[in-house]
Amino acid sequence: MAMALRIVFHGRNAASFVEGFDTLLDVGAELVILPDQLADDAQRAAFAEADVIVGNRFDADMPSPNKLRLYQVCATGYDGVELSALPASAAVCNCFGHEPAIAEYVMAGLLSHQVRLVDADRRLRQNDWAYRSGSPANVHGEIAGKVIGLLGFGHIGKAIAKKAKAFDMVVHAANRSPVEPGDLVDRSYGLDALPDFYASADFVVVSLPLSEETRSLVDDQAFGHMKPEAVLVNVGRGPVVDEAALFEALSLRRIGGAIIDTWYRYPGAEGEAASPSRFDFAGLSNVVMTPHMSGWTDGTIDRRRRTIAGNVDRLVAGEPLANVVRPAQ
Repeated sequence: MAMALRIVFHGRNAASFVEGFDTLLDVGAELVILPDQLADDAQRAAFAEADVIVGNRFDADMPSPNKLRLYQVCATGYDGVELSALPASAAVCNCFGHEPAIAEYVMAGLLSHQVRLVDADRRLRQNDWAYRSGSPANVHGEIAGKVIGLLGFGHIGKAIAKKAKAFDMVVHAANRSPVEPGDLVDRSYGLDALPDFYASADFVVVSLPLSEETRSLVDDQAFGHMKPEAVLVNVGRGPVVDEAALFEALSLRRIGGAIIDTWYRYPGAEGEAASPSRFDFAGLSNVVMTPHMSGWTDGTIDRRRRTIAGNVDRLVAGEPLANVVRPAQ
């Protein structure tokens, strides 16, 4: 009888996908859950014996998994995986599935900016009828008819565009590769026309991954081109937006506000307190701060679990893998 495939789920994030995983497989497998920090020889040995590793962090200091056939990143970004340190015989794949959740987060942020439910609730509990209809001073905005500018038009950008169109928004997209206007996009821009793109949008949504090309792409000059009432939403990577320039733009009210989900500093361990920036964003009243939560939903976990299990089955069957970052040599 053939040995069962050993699948190691490495780290807290990867462990989120274990429940019900075996029921999705067509092949027999031994599932091993290991912590982020391999604490002893037994854990290091279990890691080294893996046929498949599900995780999002690997470097040359970790045990070499010489039997490895697939390193399955359990997220979209693979910047935490040192590809050159993995055996050449192992394919590396990532997964998506977070775009519906992030699109909902973006729309929730835009709606909350226009429809002040939380503030209205807080005030009415104090018998303050500040948002009552009938007075011009109490009028709140709508997102219908507003221009949402999508900086990046990949999986996330397309999902946001679909939601935005359902709310009758005007969609502009700026992307490295050309985007043809159509049902989802009213107007498109190349990255060489970003000043015009920024100037056109009421909301600028950043969903770009971090690379040397995109680092600090949204800088002081970018904020100078935006409308004074524009709202920036970052669901890509924090450093795509220049940290100092963003803080200054918000502090000086050069833009209307920001909704930030991806940051510049993160806790080193679960439960650790950490400021998300070297600047005091928490002291600003025109920013909504969330802890990198936009894509982390039950739906995302289910979609990624199915993608990962599907790749394991494809691996065993000798079929082409999905979302290949680096093929096996």
